[in-house]
Amino acid sequence: MFRSLVYQIFLTILVILATGCGSNPGSDVKQTGNLPVIQPDYSGITIPENITPLNFKIREKGSVYLVKISSGNNPGIRIRSKDGVITIPQRKWKELLQSAKDKELNIDVFIKDEEEGWKKYETIKNYISSESIDPYLTYRLIHPGYERWNEISIQQRSIQDFKNWPVIENSVADRNCVNCHSYNNGKSDDFLFHMRGSLGGTYFYSGGELRKTNLKTPEMSNGSVYPRWHPSGKFVAFSSNKIVQQFHTADNNKIEVSDLESSIVLYDIDKNEIIPVELPDKDKFMDTYPEWSPDGKMMYFCRAPRLAEDYDYRQTRYDLYRIAFDPGSRKFGNAELVFDAAGMNKSIAFPRVSPEGNYLVMTIQDYGCFPIWHKETDLISLNLKTFETERLELNSDYSESYHSWSSNGKWLLFASRRDDGLTTRPYIAYINKDGKSGKPFIVPQKDPEFYDSFLKSFNVPEFSNVKIAMNPGKIRDAVKSEAVQAKWAGK
Repeated sequence: MFRSLVYQIFLTILVILATGCGSNPGSDVKQTGNLPVIQPDYSGITIPENITPLNFKIREKGSVYLVKISSGNNPGIRIRSKDGVITIPQRKWKELLQSAKDKELNIDVFIKDEEEGWKKYETIKNYISSESIDPYLTYRLIHPGYERWNEISIQQRSIQDFKNWPVIENSVADRNCVNCHSYNNGKSDDFLFHMRGSLGGTYFYSGGELRKTNLKTPEMSNGSVYPRWHPSGKFVAFSSNKIVQQFHTADNNKIEVSDLESSIVLYDIDKNEIIPVELPDKDKFMDTYPEWSPDGKMMYFCRAPRLAEDYDYRQTRYDLYRIAFDPGSRKFGNAELVFDAAGMNKSIAFPRVSPEGNYLVMTIQDYGCFPIWHKETDLISLNLKTFETERLELNSDYSESYHSWSSNGKWLLFASRRDDGLTTRPYIAYINKDGKSGKPFIVPQKDPEFYDSFLKSFNVPEFSNVKIAMNPGKIRDAVKSEAVQAKWAGK
């Protein structure tokens, strides 16, 4: 009886291996002639050699799924799945990418159908670039609407694996709003963020210490926002804005954020001084969104005519300007028009210069200076040698904004609403030597269905080469402390 039982178990195992997940596609595999539908869409993309596995789910009907990931003669990785979720082993993925730099990455999908048997889809072809990507991303997690900001955090994660951690959660700061985080070029742990509310101020983090500063002096009408560090790390340019919001029920853009006043100021970190950027006819314009050239000798910014009392925000359009800067004397030159967006009946925002200084990417929208709420917002590239512009191929039918260059200028990280029109998700695109973008891909998650159920927005995604790990206790001490008052260095 015992031998009979063992024999029956053995036969059962053979049947399972022959018909279940243990079976392999044979010579009678049917070719579909179509690419498989996978989510996220990791097909036809260029990826960096140091990125975490691109886990995905196959959105095709079947009882057994087999995926082969390979490059050239490298046998690669074989993964079986019953539900179509493909989780790629971290170690094998890393080994494959390191051995296949500057080569094609092939993904072959086989699906077994109970009625039709095995079928094979067209090979998904991607490309592995030897140009690495910065190891960390930083972003603000916030609910996509405007009515809830009691749950806000600034988070950081590794792009080389799936680890993430909070830089600051507003639960340790009496639920005040935290925003406008900014790195000192992403190469040191010098970092700042703003906080609004009862514990308001600008917080500077360096060497493990956190300092609370009040950058609004009695001479200033408005506070300092939209920071950009000078390449030297000695200065931070801010715009000083009076911001208002409008809410609409019968407009495609439900929320409008606009300026009533704005000007550029410079903060000298060592001297704790605020310096106004004095420009001719300054009172006739609104200046915002400063950005530095890589050598620190030029500052770009957005400029629009100052609004009349009976203004129509739909008529507010910002152009791109630049102004020379001498770090030694802290003096600025005269403003020069770089890109006339208003002449095209458009407006621009968020200028970001590539690390080598050849290109400037900015948003372009119908009007205004807060493009994230504008469905029509695209990213365009300005060649700083020829001053020709080009709409990047990475754009979708929804808003693209909050873009950040990698330190080698080969990758662009940006926030997109292409998935549902409401929540912003972090996407990455390769930028070639001619400044053209490849097909973008969403930042990978361990669970390929993560974005289906995670309802918070990833705002202001930034690349960084350093890990920021703030101590919650030091954060609590800093937010409760008295702010260091900046000094006015204007006339």
